[in-house]
Amino acid sequence: MMPDPAPLFDPQRFIRHGVGGHGGLLKLSYHAHGPDWVELQLPYQTALIGDPDSGVLASGPILTMMDMATSLAVWTRLGRFRPHATLDLRIDYLRPATPGKTVFGHGECYRITRSISFVRGQAHDGDPADPLAHVAGTFMFTDVSAERA
Repeated sequence: MMPDPAPLFDPQRFIRHGVGGHGGLLKLSYHAHGPDWVELQLPYQTALIGDPDSGVLASGPILTMMDMATSLAVWTRLGRFRPHATLDLRIDYLRPATPGKTVFGHGECYRITRSISFVRGQAHDGDPADPLAHVAGTFMFTDVSAERA
């Protein structure tokens, strides 16, 4: 009798069982996912305000959410967890987040090679047609054996 195959990676279950580190402190939560994308949400919190005069969130929490969303998108596309590290993640801020609103982060993995995955995404605060930031980046798998010369 064959053992049951391992379940496919489930980002909702992953988030439900606890986001540690920065993600936990930021109260990131699951919003939605598809075969190669994941959406997270970052609730507005006064502790995350970067500009007290305007109430606008700091950029760091948004970048952290996008790093997590794109990372989860890689595992979702693979169908399993595979250790990796953020090699590069560029973020272009288009506008400030609207004070008081939850920010959503959509991350997509669009290509995977033997050792690198390629991601992109956007953050918005309620209207995906009016993004506040775009990201593009790469993750390097850390379980790839070193090539011998």
